[in-house]
Amino acid sequence: MDVPRQFPWLAPLAGGEPVSQPLAGQVALVTGAGTGIGAAAARALAHAGAGVGLLGRRPQPLEQVAAEIVQAGGQGWALPADVTNLAAVEAAVARCQALGAGRLDLLVNNAGINTKYRSLDNISAADWSRVVDINLNGAYWCVRAVLPVMRQQGFGLIVNVSSGAGLRPSHVSGVAYSATKTALASLNGSINQEERRNGIRACVVYPGEVDTPMIDDRTVVPSAAARATMMRPEDVAQAILFIATMPARVIVEELVIRPTTVRDRSNELPA
Repeated sequence: MDVPRQFPWLAPLAGGEPVSQPLAGQVALVTGAGTGIGAAAARALAHAGAGVGLLGRRPQPLEQVAAEIVQAGGQGWALPADVTNLAAVEAAVARCQALGAGRLDLLVNNAGINTKYRSLDNISAADWSRVVDINLNGAYWCVRAVLPVMRQQGFGLIVNVSSGAGLRPSHVSGVAYSATKTALASLNGSINQEERRNGIRACVVYPGEVDTPMIDDRTVVPSAAARATMMRPEDVAQAILFIATMPARVIVEELVIRPTTVRDRSNELPA
């Protein structure tokens, strides 16, 4: 299998031979894997040779992505679970580990939501709680569930998908989303401080605007022309794959990825 041109860092090896599947034999678990960045990351990791567990709330999208991976010659397993339910997450992790011959090398914490009404003066208490439960608590439950197997192995990588709103609060993204995505950076730092002695590394990724189904949930939905300037899920997936293919001696603690075009979003601010 040839190295795709969009993954040039996978090609060089002593003797000039490309590494077509640098993650061969590894096992990854991707949350929010039914659509958007999660689905793209699952496909990219599988293409690089990893067996991939796809975790999400809705079985049908997970099964579709898993079927695409299998059809392309990879290993993909649909693992329906709600990240807000620790017991369900632990069961999904155990299932992924069993399907992966007892190992779990990589967790991609990608599951996240936003709400239609998201400003300080109009977000409901229920919406605030749901965003926190999925975007932050869910990420922590997944970390908590994978740590025992990673500690036992003596290695592991956790990629926490934040947002540009995690670098600085965004009125467009809203108060709850911005707060939870900022908190992911603190969670990421704690993982590296406490777990690096166990061979476990963590990276927080800050994507700018990405054209995913979540864009449709905005208070003011961007136009088709605006969406054409955004990044694609595959762009973020390539960044995740880059992190996953770095040697164990390296920690990429933070990675910022943004569209080349800087848009004027002043007409999309919530009222």
